Amino acid sequence: SFMFGKKGGVDYWKTLKRLGPLSFARDILTLPVGKYDLIINDFEPVSAWAAKLRGKPTVSLSHQCSFLSPLTPRPEKVDAFAEQVFRWYAPTTHKIGFHFEAYDDFIQTPVIRKEIREIEPQNKGHYTVYLPAYDDRFLVKVLSRLPEVSWEIFSKHEKMGYEQGSIRVRPVQHEAYNESVAACEGLLTGGGFEAPAEALFLGKKVLAIPMKGQYEQYCNVESMKRVGGTVAYDIDEQFEHTLRQWVYHVKPVKVFFPDNVESVVDLMMKRYARPVPGSSY
Repeated sequence: SFMFGKKGGVDYWKTLKRLGPLSFARDILTLPVGKYDLIINDFEPVSAWAAKLRGKPTVSLSHQCSFLSPLTPRPEKVDAFAEQVFRWYAPTTHKIGFHFEAYDDFIQTPVIRKEIREIEPQNKGHYTVYLPAYDDRFLVKVLSRLPEVSWEIFSKHEKMGYEQGSIRVRPVQHEAYNESVAACEGLLTGGGFEAPAEALFLGKKVLAIPMKGQYEQYCNVESMKRVGGTVAYDIDEQFEHTLRQWVYHVKPVKVFFPDNVESVVDLMMKRYARPVPGSSY
């Protein structure tokens, strides 16, 4: 997987250093997929290629496989190489994709985590920030231009929290992040899928900044705009204006995503799994 940088993009040097092509090939050849009737895959290449080489049926349950449909929104500039990555990074025989809307017959709306569904959202007036591709010191400098606004930054680069003016920087911690989002006015985040989907489900306004060079995130924000999100493509000289407009003039949109876990599992088992004697499937 990609390693985050601190200037809005991927740290390709760190990413390359983590690659292990020999280990990757060995894992594909030795993974014991022959023992199983069906492989369920989340855009993960080892099990996908191991199953493909042995002719085993596989189901992709992932956000990424939603891009195998031409009906899923794309940015104006299509990245042909990235489109091939969607197709061949983790190839499977069957697919069930997830996106902000059901653009095709194999695409479902987002799976919202149980702990998020059970949260009672509030609005305590602060803004939650999760931009792991940016250095928190840089974000503090940018957000300080709105000193009247309270910000809670969750940083992957900071092990100890600190405060500066109306800005609180906290290390990423699962429960603390959930609580912050549930009580915020809005979420300032990257161009991922799960974090914006959860915030929209909770009725929070969202401002997303896609990571530089991450085609998938540019695709995501095209879809997110259609369901009420706001997008900024860079933290540049125009960003302060966009940020002020979002804080003071954009209204939150609550997007209903049905609880689809049981129906997705039911669909997968009935459509792709071999019948098991004595089971309801």
